[in-house]
Amino acid sequence: MTLSDKDFLHYSRQILLPEVGEQGQSTFNQSHILIIGVGGLGTLAANYLAAAGIGKITLVDGDVIELSNLPRQLLFSKEDLGANKAQVAATKLMRAYEDCDIDSHSEYLSAANIDELFGRKHSKFDLLLDCSDNFAVRQLVNQQALKYGITLVSASAAHFQGQLLSINQQIAPESGCYQCLYPSDMSVSQTCQTIGVLGPMVGTLASMQALMSLNLLLEAELRPLLDEDADTANTSGSQLLGKLFRFDGARFVWRQASLLRDPNCSVCSV
Repeated sequence: MTLSDKDFLHYSRQILLPEVGEQGQSTFNQSHILIIGVGGLGTLAANYLAAAGIGKITLVDGDVIELSNLPRQLLFSKEDLGANKAQVAATKLMRAYEDCDIDSHSEYLSAANIDELFGRKHSKFDLLLDCSDNFAVRQLVNQQALKYGITLVSASAAHFQGQLLSINQQIAPESGCYQCLYPSDMSVSQTCQTIGVLGPMVGTLASMQALMSLNLLLEAELRPLLDEDADTANTSGSQLLGKLFRFDGARFVWRQASLLRDPNCSVCSV
C-alpha cells in the first residue's frame, strides 16, 4: 500500500522513526484490531490506535455510560450518559480520525455470540485487545485468541496495580496463556469497581497496551525477514510475547516475568 502525500504529512513523526518508516505506517493502515471492552482501557487504547493510523477497529461492549465513568473514560462526557459505550466511542473516533474505519457492537461478549463475532468471513483480526473488567469474559477472549491464532494483548488496572501481557503460542509456543496464569476456577472478588482506581493509573496501562500493540504489528511485519537470519530469529519474537509486565503505580515500579505454559492447562495444552 502506497502512502499519499497527506499520509506522509499526517504521520510524519511516526514515519521518521526508522523502526516504523513508510512500510510500518502502511502496516498500521492495513491492520484490523478488535477491542473487547470500551471503558477506561478500551477508549484510551482505541484513541491512540486510531490516531496512529490503524485502518480498522472493531469495538465490543454492551455497557452504557455512567457518571462514575467520566474521571477515567476521557472520550465520554455528561452529554453521553445512558448511551452505549461502543456506539458513542465509534462515533467520536470516526469524527476525529476519518481515515479509520470503526465498527461497533453494542452487546457484551458472551459464549452465545463470540463464535459469530470471530467466525465472520470478513473478520480477520490482526490483534485482539482485552480491555474488559470481567474475569469470565477474559477467559473467553483467551480461548478465542488461541483458537484463531490471533495475538492477544491483555491489560488490567485496579487500585495502584496494573498488568500487561501478550500471547501468541503460534509464534512463542513455550509461553502460556491467560488460563495458565489465572485458572478459570479461581476466585476473583476484587475489581476497580470494588476497590477503586485513579484515572491516570488506567491511562498508563491503556497507553502501554496501545504501544505494545503497535510494536507487535511492526514485529509481525519484520518477522519474515528476521526468520531468514537464524541469529536474530531466536530473539525477534521474544521481546514482548509471553511476558507478564506488572506496574506498581504507588511506587512507580515495573516488574517483568516470563509466562510459561502449564502442561495441565485445559485451554492451551490440549
